[in-house]
Amino acid sequence: MALLDRAGSTKPLGKVGSVTSMVDSVVSQLLRTRAVVRAPIWLYRHRAGWLFGSRMLMLEHIGRRSGVPRYVCLEVVERPSADEIVVVSGFGTGAQWYRNLLAEPACRVSIGKRTSVAVHATLLSDEESAAVLGRYQKAHPKAWRRLRGAIETAAGHEVEGLPMVNLRLLGD
Repeated sequence: MALLDRAGSTKPLGKVGSVTSMVDSVVSQLLRTRAVVRAPIWLYRHRAGWLFGSRMLMLEHIGRRSGVPRYVCLEVVERPSADEIVVVSGFGTGAQWYRNLLAEPACRVSIGKRTSVAVHATLLSDEESAAVLGRYQKAHPKAWRRLRGAIETAAGHEVEGLPMVNLRLLGD
């Protein structure tokens, strides 16, 4: 069995520094596997997104070049109010959904039993993002410990400083 390293080349699974690094590597590979990360989209599009509860959402955004609707599922990092949701771009500013929101902040989300709710995206400043991440670490310490290494391995950079987006729900 082989794992992908940060450069994308394979290396044998021999001795791994720790079980945690092995798990991070496997989860990192899963995060880069299109079929795995796109599977929840099928559930959301078939009105079964409620299975994920309120910690995950599907974002429908418009392709900046194609003008075609695109979909991505993201973890909810914070709910500052009933009509606001904060999500993070684990792959930084190069993530396609993030770049699409820069070009067109009007989008839609499906979360829980709510489907295709109109939202307006606002990019958070570095300071706002750091504050949100600090609150997330305190509110979800187990998830933070599990996901931090996997995200850093998959993205190839530290989690601190990742861009975040505030999604303001406008209505169903």
